[in-house]
Amino acid sequence: MADATDIQKQRAIEAAQGYLMLELPDAALRRLGLFQGSETPAEVELLRGESFRLKEDYERALQSYERVTDDAEKNLELQMGKAWCFKRIGRLDKAIESMRAAYRGSPKVAIVLYNLACYYSLAGEKEEALSWLARAFRMDSSLRKLVSLETDFDPIRNDQDFIYLMQLSEPKEIRKKS
Repeated sequence: MADATDIQKQRAIEAAQGYLMLELPDAALRRLGLFQGSETPAEVELLRGESFRLKEDYERALQSYERVTDDAEKNLELQMGKAWCFKRIGRLDKAIESMRAAYRGSPKVAIVLYNLACYYSLAGEKEEALSWLARAFRMDSSLRKLVSLETDFDPIRNDQDFIYLMQLSEPKEIRKKS
């Protein structure tokens, strides 16, 4: 089979991105099948990683993510995808490491701090969890509404310091009514 042209490759990437938006990872992987060998662009490996992550094939997702080296620390999507997968295969240490890399590359993205709080909570590191959570709330108070449904905080949910942080972070008008 003849090599694909640059236009065909670009169309395959765009199609894969569209399929991922529609949460159709198998279709995305079929389109990415156009790329073979060691010369696969980082963008393609990232899309493959996202496809496997959506399929809940976390090991294969991590294999694809590990092949992305272009500005890896600054690539928020890559670091968050890796952390997501590491958490689900029981490697909280690596999940935290990936989220800390995400933080170094994107320190002003509140969801990064929130996810760090989640992972530290799961790891049993309450002080770290509360510190990251408080910082996340200061950056984006709307994240507070996610906490009640977030099972990652179950290990510390009944802790007095956690309860205090949640009360302290309530909007002022709600605190005045209490």
